[in-house]
Amino acid sequence: MTAAAAQGPNAAELRADARRERLVLGALAAPGLLLIGVVALAPIAWLFWLSVRKGDSYTLEHYARLLHPSYAYSLQTTFELTFLVTAICALLGYPLAYMIAQARQRAAAILLLFVLFPVWTSLLVRCYAWLVLLQRRGLVNTWLADAGLIDLPLRLVHNFTGTTIGMVHIMLPFMVLPLYATMRAIDRDYVRAAANLGATPSQAFRHVYVPLSLPGLAAGIIIVFILCLGFYVTPALLGGGRVMTWSMQIERNVTYHSDWGAASALGVVLLAMALAIFWAVGRVIGFNRILGGR
Repeated sequence: MTAAAAQGPNAAELRADARRERLVLGALAAPGLLLIGVVALAPIAWLFWLSVRKGDSYTLEHYARLLHPSYAYSLQTTFELTFLVTAICALLGYPLAYMIAQARQRAAAILLLFVLFPVWTSLLVRCYAWLVLLQRRGLVNTWLADAGLIDLPLRLVHNFTGTTIGMVHIMLPFMVLPLYATMRAIDRDYVRAAANLGATPSQAFRHVYVPLSLPGLAAGIIIVFILCLGFYVTPALLGGGRVMTWSMQIERNVTYHSDWGAASALGVVLLAMALAIFWAVGRVIGFNRILGGR
């Protein structure tokens, strides 16, 4: 009997086992995939269907309406706010995550508790707390006036500034957590090896540590950016109606005008932009690295 003949049945059995394993895994994943389809994909399909319907006919009128200057202005405001909040969260979150990652395990757990504590508090409570702090007669203006630093109260709320402050406070944990997870997994021997090869601490940090932490930074940026695109509560409360975002436009179309078609078109475009941003960042950084692979 030849070697090929001896190996033939074994190879066929291995292929059959692989097919059976794929079938079993598919059967095990089927309930989860069905749940995702019902909970996530079905509403998206319904949203898209509403965006191209008017009465009993199909139309692109709802999408054409998005070219109106009011929608363009709110889209510009949405992206300005989103870019600013994401940039501030990255600037604050990176050193904070680095400090936590370098701390001892018990100290890191305590610091993470402080980072996560705001997440466990109701979003409405946090927004109203910022209203108390930032309003004209709030604690911040009172302290500044008592210290003699200002003569007139600062406008810190019901504007772009107050909305940015509130959103940074809410979004910062979503930047810190993926950064911390990535930084904690970085082997410190890489930095020590760079130092042994003659690199200064700053050079080792810039050329070794920062590149290894980029996947966590990219994941944090994607999470914060996409969440900010669809944020509603904080701009509505801290913006005082003066900061109009697309999520607020959606709410107004449904609540005041009962126009589900226009609201659905806004939602579809917003979802498409979020997916496009995720795809673009994934192409640059690599989807495997963002999702935790190698």
